[in-house]
Amino acid sequence: PFLTLAAIFALGFAGLAWSFYPFGVPDRLTIWQAASAPESLAIILSGTVVVLPIIIFYSFYAYRVFGGKARDLTYD
Repeated sequence: PFLTLAAIFALGFAGLAWSFYPFGVPDRLTIWQAASAPESLAIILSGTVVVLPIIIFYSFYAYRVFGGKARDLTYD
């Protein structure tokens, strides 16, 4: 059920994006008019290339370390 719901949400969002293309603001700005300067986008891309793998690695590491440690709560 979760994967089905995630797929439906992703397809709905993709359909919405497709229906607005190429406008970022409907009937006002295209995505090219609304975009930042190429230099700014290059700085953001370089930061993403450095930080995103660290976040993904830490997420897997934390899941591996803490996964399976919790037990059901019981009152004795």
